[in-house]
Amino acid sequence: MKNNDISPPPRSLRTHIYEIIFESDTAAGRNFDVALFLFIIISIVVVLFESVETYRIEYQVFFRTVEWILTIIFLIEYILRLYSVRKPLHYALSFYGIIDLLAILPSFLAFFVAAGQSLIVIRALRLLRVFRIFKLGSFMAQGNVIMESINQSKGKIAVFLYFIVILVLIIGSMMYVIEGGRNESFDSIPTSIYWAIVTLTTVGYGDITPSTNIGKFMSAVVMILGYAVIAVPTGIVSASMINQSRKVNGQACPHCGKEGHDNDASFCKHCGGGL
Repeated sequence: MKNNDISPPPRSLRTHIYEIIFESDTAAGRNFDVALFLFIIISIVVVLFESVETYRIEYQVFFRTVEWILTIIFLIEYILRLYSVRKPLHYALSFYGIIDLLAILPSFLAFFVAAGQSLIVIRALRLLRVFRIFKLGSFMAQGNVIMESINQSKGKIAVFLYFIVILVLIIGSMMYVIEGGRNESFDSIPTSIYWAIVTLTTVGYGDITPSTNIGKFMSAVVMILGYAVIAVPTGIVSASMINQSRKVNGQACPHCGKEGHDNDASFCKHCGGGL
């Protein structure tokens, strides 16, 4: 999104609405985020229960009423977002603007579509509202922390994954040598590698199991190693998240609307505008 696409106009009612909708570091902004979050969750729950035929038949009027109330709320919010930004068209064509539009279209489309599979598709489209959670100010700020943490840790994670690939190849080859002639389940190295991945990730489908004592011992070792597979990358990212969360705040740039700036930042790191 370009600079000033969703920047607020001079101080006015539109600016006040902008601060409530787009800012997350004010009391009004936080309350708005909480309310919108609850509406989104209610909408998703309604869609889930409406997909159950017995509930849909028995509570059809209730579901329809709740759906239309939420649709009107989302429509008003969408209009207010377009009204409050400096360039409404740019926001409408942005990713989150399209998500906003998709959140309200299904209910209106239901009027023009015959019942059947098409309505099932429309109901499924309503689940796109879950993506609107990520546009809430508080979620965007924390999301930026997570993404920045992953970005800073990508080198360490890449090395760790490379080590896991080598480990899986070695374990799979060893199990093929140990079980290959005695257990028809381990009929090839790729199959043995598949078993190693399933066991190392602690999934354990149980479709392939060793039959020899050495193979069972190897299975126990691989299962124990599986905990390290989960713990190591989690620790790497967690440490980076702790460091990153100390450096950023929830202040939104008045020019581009981006959040996640350093606490001592004077300019936006995305567009360069003053904070």
